[in-house]
Amino acid sequence: MKFALTCVAFCLACAATVVAGKVSLIKIDGAIGPATASYISRSIEEARTQQAQCLVIQLNTPGGLLDSTQTIVQSFLGSTVPVVVYVAPTGATATSAGCFITIAASIAAMAPATTIGAAHPVVLGGNPTGGEEKPDETMKQKLENFSVSYMEAIAAKRHRNVDWAKSAVRESASISAEKALELKVVDLIAADLPDLLKQLNGREVDGKTLKTSGAVVEEIKMSASERVFQKLWRPEVMFILMLIAMYGIIGEMTTPGAILPGVVGAIALILALYMSAILPVNVTGLVLIALALMLFIFDVYAPTHGVLTMGGVISFLIGSLMLFNRADPLFRLSLSYIIPATLVTTAFFLFVVGKGLRAQRLPVKAGAETMLGKTVTALTPIDSRGGRIFIEGEYWNAVSDTPIEKGEVAEIAAMQGLTLKLVTKGE
Repeated sequence: MKFALTCVAFCLACAATVVAGKVSLIKIDGAIGPATASYISRSIEEARTQQAQCLVIQLNTPGGLLDSTQTIVQSFLGSTVPVVVYVAPTGATATSAGCFITIAASIAAMAPATTIGAAHPVVLGGNPTGGEEKPDETMKQKLENFSVSYMEAIAAKRHRNVDWAKSAVRESASISAEKALELKVVDLIAADLPDLLKQLNGREVDGKTLKTSGAVVEEIKMSASERVFQKLWRPEVMFILMLIAMYGIIGEMTTPGAILPGVVGAIALILALYMSAILPVNVTGLVLIALALMLFIFDVYAPTHGVLTMGGVISFLIGSLMLFNRADPLFRLSLSYIIPATLVTTAFFLFVVGKGLRAQRLPVKAGAETMLGKTVTALTPIDSRGGRIFIEGEYWNAVSDTPIEKGEVAEIAAMQGLTLKLVTKGE
């Protein structure tokens, strides 16, 4: 009897485990960008392959790029696996792009003392020019109208509060987790992940009843390439790549044949251009930095006594300040990068490049060419047929259109192969 009861209990435990299944988990902490979109899309596919009950995305973000946000929303709407966005831990935010992502989830949840909203399109994608100036009214209206209609479509699809969702875009409305639950912006509030899984258990999503109570949670980690790109996807990284490209290319120009500086500079330039197509970069800032580069080079060759270099420093500083929108916390390039970069660049061109190029323009101080113009004493009679002289510890063949007697002093006028051409003093 005891054996039978033991077998029954074991079978019930196994059945419970099978019913509960597994839940996939990923954690997003930081700005939304291409690496984040790739990570989420891959995780949805892995959760589907593993037949997970759902994919839980623990989210804490200040916002991000509109293109990446659209990619994430599309992957949510096309997913056969229920996607649960959980704004956590306590104190986390789902602002800007995070608001769109949360609204688009199959189930939206928040931890206590978290916030959601502020999805205005300027904050979401940054100023299209990357500068601090405001976009023109037509472009601003287009961005706002698109974002409002996009948010409205997402909220309607998920049966959430459409009016509030639109106000989050148009008026940058932001609310707490408790208020979001009250206004039916989110579906539930959970203190932690176990509490979330407990509340999810038994909910029906797209005709599927979730069995998450006691489920095994398996976290899907970012791949190595996604982690690297997530770290590189920053304004300061692009700025440093631009500096490396500038130093490398100029280094190759000043020392032809070095190869390494040119190769490194070219690779850095390609990476910087690729990132400029993703990040909201101000073209005016790029032009000013390019102008600074030209002024530095011109000042090396032109005797302007540093006037062009000073202009280059000012142009580089202003261009660096304008390169990204300093009003946007997501894409602000800190002065702690700009000021040292300006000083280092100035020193680089003043001392390293300047001295290198000027050294190339100095007169030759070694070799046979240095003998031109020197006076020598003829060891033998010298005429157009030949003769001998001794200079700098070596014997040389010499010729002269005017006969030179032995012991007579003459001047070296030219070199003809290994023969020196002499002229008498006074010619």
